[in-house]
Amino acid sequence: MDPELSAVRDFLASHAPYGALEPPAMSSLLATMGEVYVRRGTEVIGLGASNDTAYVVRSGAVEIRDTSDDLVERAEESTTFGVSSVRNQAPSAFRMVAIEDSLLLTIPGDVFRGLLARPEMARFFAIQSSARLRAAVTATKVSESHQAIFGVVVRDLLGRPPVTAHPGTPIREVARVMTSNNVSAVLITQAERLVGIVTDRDLRRRVVAEGLDVDTPVSGIMTRDPITVGPESAAFTVLLEMTDRGVHHLPVTDPAGAPLGLISAGDLLRLGQASPVQLAADIARQGGVDGVVAVASRLPRLVEQLVTSDVSADDIGRATSAVADAAIRRLVALAEVDLGPAPAPYCVVAMGSLGRLEAGLGADQDTAIIVDDSGSATDPWYADLATALTDGMERIGFPRCPGDVMATNPRWRQTTSGWRQTFRAWMNEPEPTPIMEAQIFFDMRPITGDVALYASLSADILAIAPRSTRFLAHLAASAVQRTPPIGFFRNLVLERDGEHRNSLDLKHGGIAAVVQLARLYCLTHGLAPVNTQTRLTAARNAGAISAESSENLADAYEFICYQRVRHQGRQIREGVTPDNYVDPDELSDLDKKHLRDAFAVVRTMQGALSTTYQLGGLV
Repeated sequence: MDPELSAVRDFLASHAPYGALEPPAMSSLLATMGEVYVRRGTEVIGLGASNDTAYVVRSGAVEIRDTSDDLVERAEESTTFGVSSVRNQAPSAFRMVAIEDSLLLTIPGDVFRGLLARPEMARFFAIQSSARLRAAVTATKVSESHQAIFGVVVRDLLGRPPVTAHPGTPIREVARVMTSNNVSAVLITQAERLVGIVTDRDLRRRVVAEGLDVDTPVSGIMTRDPITVGPESAAFTVLLEMTDRGVHHLPVTDPAGAPLGLISAGDLLRLGQASPVQLAADIARQGGVDGVVAVASRLPRLVEQLVTSDVSADDIGRATSAVADAAIRRLVALAEVDLGPAPAPYCVVAMGSLGRLEAGLGADQDTAIIVDDSGSATDPWYADLATALTDGMERIGFPRCPGDVMATNPRWRQTTSGWRQTFRAWMNEPEPTPIMEAQIFFDMRPITGDVALYASLSADILAIAPRSTRFLAHLAASAVQRTPPIGFFRNLVLERDGEHRNSLDLKHGGIAAVVQLARLYCLTHGLAPVNTQTRLTAARNAGAISAESSENLADAYEFICYQRVRHQGRQIREGVTPDNYVDPDELSDLDKKHLRDAFAVVRTMQGALSTTYQLGGLV
């Protein structure tokens, strides 16, 4: 063999992915390859230029820049570039310039596309694309000048050290400490760990109103084991948590439980960009359904403002869900005024996108009711409550579920025992069609009522799920059926007929597929989160998927969701009902490129799932 050809063979064999080629395939590749030397500053591939050659950097370096001339990637020794334009047989979405004198190996387009037909090659270059996708996701993050709260973590808001007291301290002394320090809450600690909290409201309601002896130890009135947040928690998420739970203070602790400070709703509201929470608070103050409907009608405009401010899709979903939660709580409270006390404790839960804190505009209602075993789920009181809730949410803009997954359906009003039997039937005797319909119930989240009823049911489900292997296999089969809208050569696949003909369905082949993958990973390991991004993080921490796969899927999910909310924001401005179907003409060439990368990540993970669960033999 020619010495130079032998050197090229050795070079390729020592670098992925070419090192995995069998000797005959390597020889065939070498027979088609060329070599070109370029000087520093040479434009190898121009932005928008036609290109049908893949390049491998043998020595030197080439910078890859996007339409804004931002650096996307630096191709150094062994890196292949020009991949996307060759694979898609489309003009280059990037500009590639040598920043050093460089020696480049060349592969003709038809040869390279043949290599991509090999699964190991396709996987490798899909992963390489994830670096560009991650850069695109980062570029969509919030601009601090527009929405300060979305870029702030709790640590940024901590000021003075926490004011603390021991559980045995007399109430009188705690009141004096609060006054002298000008604070509205004191953290109660023992052995340097947080054990409780006392607020000025506790002093009014539990001491003054009850005539309690002020020399009584403060442990008698404190809220024990309060909800806490970590210092790196997002300020926006914490504010929504406060609204959801109706509290005004949350202690901040380190992983060992030692108090670091106290965050208040006032601290967060002073950031000035808390409109989702303000809208939820306005809903909670309404005295009638008409008022709730009127206030909630501001939600589309709020979403449009968040999109304009480049808030992440995950935060927009949380904001929309927080407003929907507030509406459900208020509608239920108003219904209770009309209906009188409930016959037995109950809990209203949400499923689907609202259950996952990912609600979009126009999302279907997916609700259910859990009734304590001391009562009867067939009592007309719960049916009347469900009717009031469903009618109210429909007026607000959340349409009825086409599949009738709503609390108005008697099937979805059950006692705790009844729900246990239902979930066990799904998991112990799974059938494909019922499992398809039941999946969203595994996204269940309590909204109002006796939350303990949900907690008990959830614990039972999570204990059983990891052992339900056939059930998990059916979930896996469903997850891989959601085919991303991308063709063999990574061209975007559009709807062929119907009212959305020639548009791109972002939901069913992209968003829904990642939702199903994340749900499966967590149920396999009995993990509690229901939000998709949180599930991916939990799955990574539990070893269900690799850190790289978790990051790739999280980035793909965020980018696809962001394209959807941006599309819906545009529809709101135009007075059109929001949907999930995007006209490709709305997208820039770069957005299309990143969508192809995102869909390729999803398809790669689906392929891995098919192998893991051996789905070909599932019946």
